[in-house]
Amino acid sequence: MRDQSLRGHLANLEQRGEMVRITRETDPHANVSAIGWKAYDRLGKATRFEDLKGFPGWQVVSQIVADRRKWAIALGIEEDELIPTLVERIRTPVKPVEVESAPAPVKEVVLRGADADLTRLPALWHAEHDPGPYIASGMAIIKDPDTGIRNMSIHRQQIMGPDATGFLICPRHALRIYKKYQARNEAMPVAMVIGAHPALYYSAAFTSSYGLDELEIAGSLLEDPVRLVKCETIDLEVPAEAEIVIEGEVLPEGMVEEGPFGEATGTYAMEGATEIFRVKAITHRRDPVFYAMQCGAPMTDTQSITATCIETVVTDHLDNIEGGLDLLDVRCLGIAGLMAVVIKLRPRVEGQAKTALMAALSSPYLHPKMAIAVDEDVDAGDLRQVFWSLTTRVEASRDVVKIPNTRIWSLDNVSDIVPGMSPMYRIGTKVIIDATRPAGAEAEARERFSPAMPFAHESVALADFLPD
Repeated sequence: MRDQSLRGHLANLEQRGEMVRITRETDPHANVSAIGWKAYDRLGKATRFEDLKGFPGWQVVSQIVADRRKWAIALGIEEDELIPTLVERIRTPVKPVEVESAPAPVKEVVLRGADADLTRLPALWHAEHDPGPYIASGMAIIKDPDTGIRNMSIHRQQIMGPDATGFLICPRHALRIYKKYQARNEAMPVAMVIGAHPALYYSAAFTSSYGLDELEIAGSLLEDPVRLVKCETIDLEVPAEAEIVIEGEVLPEGMVEEGPFGEATGTYAMEGATEIFRVKAITHRRDPVFYAMQCGAPMTDTQSITATCIETVVTDHLDNIEGGLDLLDVRCLGIAGLMAVVIKLRPRVEGQAKTALMAALSSPYLHPKMAIAVDEDVDAGDLRQVFWSLTTRVEASRDVVKIPNTRIWSLDNVSDIVPGMSPMYRIGTKVIIDATRPAGAEAEARERFSPAMPFAHESVALADFLPD
């Protein structure tokens, strides 16, 4: 029986040297976000905060899956196996199982009424112009009222008071379910899960067909059924080993002003209005750990979670193009706010790279608006090599193609809002760039230095020349 907790992952990160502990007093409303961001940006480390001003007994963690190495640690695999393993595992969903509530860690503390107070959670003030603390790491578990189909997705929540938050619903599966409750004039029961194994966060961000239970995807990644327990006040089940669960409901009517919020693009989402979430109970572990999913300027967990999902889906999607491409790597650039993807492939015929690029921009994810194809001699994860390809292998009049008037990700603020619609619906221009060598004699002029040449950097082992 596999560990399914956030704590197990944190212990593994620390054992592998991927985490730093902050023992001095820090303030979730003043500096925790900045410290966590800088710890990853400059050291490449996750962060654990142990002394939180105003929140005795709590700890906060951030940047726990901000790169492929940390994802590999979570899944117990090698880093270069990450995307192939994800592609393979999600093909075989594993149904969750229900267990007894009494010994479940997430039920160690049960709070109701006035004790179920959101202001006692060490939620972060993420970015300078945010209006207050946000819960950014909540995974909403809901059910279709007609079919009982379960859905799990990530929703940001601006804390509006002890028992209320905003609840942003994007136009995907959760909105489809919420509208069914609205049609009945009923509140939608919601269980917000905060702090769980990274496999659950991957699954909550994964775009699948309507009706597929994301907890089954998590089970496939864990190779172990997710263990669930019943909620205290609503008819939903939640992961037994989660850190925190906020039980509540989204009201069928009424909106609250929300935002702005520093988003994954490194820009602010517009101010607007969201649905209202009302708290009914909070359950959590003893000595709870609050997962403060870092948001805002790249690179953070927010970009990494979505980028890893995009890389998996695009890899699987391209496997069906032209009967299967000779695909070597896919990288969604989190540092570009998730709006660019690099495809490394070995084109078999002229024009195949462009076919692959068009397919990559037509995957289940709207986020990428730029797709770049590179050859097998280029590291798709090294922007120095990618930009070398853009300058030495691209002839713009032939290799750069613009596709106007296409659906664009809602957070791409430079693209136009569809007339009469909310900012959730945008239209703009997508771009494909074929930075692969052309066929024929011209290809030779665009070759990189051969590693076999004695002065080529690939053939020199620097460690052989450094002092012990």
